[in-house]
Formats: sequence, structure tokens, C-alpha cells
Amino acid sequence: MPSLEFLLVGGLAALLGAIVQSSVGLGVGLVATPVVTMFFPSLMPGSILVAATVLPLATMAQEIRHADLKGLGWAFGGRLAGTPLGVWVVAAVPGRALGAIVGVMVLAALGAGLWTGRVPRNRATLTTAGLVAGTTGTASAIGGPPIALLYQHESGPKVRATLAVFFTGGALLSLATLAAGGQLPGEQVNAGLALTPFVLAGFLVAGPVRRYVDAGRMRTGILVVVGASAVTLIVRSLI
Repeated sequence: MPSLEFLLVGGLAALLGAIVQSSVGLGVGLVATPVVTMFFPSLMPGSILVAATVLPLATMAQEIRHADLKGLGWAFGGRLAGTPLGVWVVAAVPGRALGAIVGVMVLAALGAGLWTGRVPRNRATLTTAGLVAGTTGTASAIGGPPIALLYQHESGPKVRATLAVFFTGGALLSLATLAAGGQLPGEQVNAGLALTPFVLAGFLVAGPVRRYVDAGRMRTGILVVVGASAVTLIVRSLI
């Protein structure tokens, strides 16, 4: 059974992350991962991957009809290739170096999108984004930014539904691959299950925020969340 300290600290982070993700399509991993990594490193990345599997299911139940399933096919192809690489990274690369690398990559992608105005969404970019998401999502539980940047100009329901499908399949794949590689202790799974009530509570209370974002503020919300995640990763790696 996870400690009371984990439930209070990790639960609050998961709750806030769920509110963000229920609004802009990503956020549980971005908000909760730095907190859990800082205070409970032995419970990463499995605890957040387990918790992050639940919220997308709730989103899909509400908005699945808006998902871009065709584009996700190419993204999943990249995710399949990137997930085993992520398992290797967990075992071989120091956490600090990994955080800095992922953070710089996300900032570079964000800068490219701002510079060009629109990142093209095609087979190549979807596959590449899936590859990067598979690697970083498995290694650090943060895999949403590459896909989110490709859909930043779409409507709120389409972004949330598309990311929800990607996150569900990706998180399950990452968990299965980590387990097969001996990198998923039972205590991480139990900790993730303990966070699921907080995640669901965040989804339930996020309605007003979701409506606010859908009123023409979706792209701004995505860029802010993605940028904040990259800075957080880099700062965390330097401390």
C-alpha cells in the first residue's frame, strides 16, 4: 500500500495534471512526473504510466467520435518502434541526462512550430512523432508533446480524442514492454492504481476549464503546457 505522503503529494499532482489534460489533451504526465520523480523516484515511470492509462478512457467515452484514427495509425507505427528503445533508455541512461535531452527536443520542436506557424502533419512527421513519444513516454512517462504539436491547430474535441486514443494504446504498450524487460516492479503498479481516483476526480471537475479552452484558446493552451513541460524537465535535470 502506498504511503500517506505519496497519496497526498502524488495525488494532488495527479489531480492537477488530470484537470490540465482534460482541457488541452495532455497533462497528467507533464504535471505529475516531475513531482513523483523528485519525491518518490523508485515509483517511476510505472506509477504515472498506470495512472495515465485511466484518464484517456474517460475522454474517449466522451469524445471518441472526433479522433483522427487515420493519422494515429502512422503515429502508432512510430510508437511501436520507439517503445523498446525507451526500455533500453530506462536501464542505460542516467535520469538527469534523459530529462535534459527530452526537454531540449521538446523546446526545439516547439520553436520550429512557432517559427513556421504550422508543423506539417503527414506520414513522416506522424511516424517520427510517434517514435519520439514511444521512447520518451516509456522512459519518462512524458510522451505527449510531439503528437500534441502536430494537432495544435485542431479543435479541442479532436485534440483531446486523438491524444486519448494515442495515450491509451501507448501507455499499455509501454507498461507491457517495461514488464517484459523486468523494469516494472509491483510497487509501481500499486502506486499508479492508488492515483487513479485522483485522476478521475480531475476529469470530473475540469468541465469549466474545458469549455474555456474550447472557446478559441486550444492552441495557446497546448503551447503553454508543452513549453512548461520542456522547461520543467530541463530544470529538474540541472538541480
